[in-house]
Amino acid sequence: MTTFDDRENAFEAKFAHDSEMQFRAEARRNKLLGLWAAELMGKSGDAAAAYALEVVSADFEEAGDEDVVRKVVADLAGKASADVVRAKMSELMPVAKAQLMSEI
Repeated sequence: MTTFDDRENAFEAKFAHDSEMQFRAEARRNKLLGLWAAELMGKSGDAAAAYALEVVSADFEEAGDEDVVRKVVADLAGKASADVVRAKMSELMPVAKAQLMSEI
């Protein structure tokens, strides 16, 4: 193998790792968002955990975060606007990344 092949493989491995970590961080953020929204709806325990998983699953409907925002805003029924949900998502992303990094 040449040096260029080694570098190419290293870049591909780094890209795959970074993509996986981004996916995991977004899923964790969505779970945290779901727990936050569940609390606003008065859910706790298993009901809150189940709702958080629904929020995580909602992210697979389309690319981007808007599918999650729509679900949470609809479920909150006026308790939080789309802008509030987006702000909460932005606030929770560093928390999710920190949690993932502490697990490694």
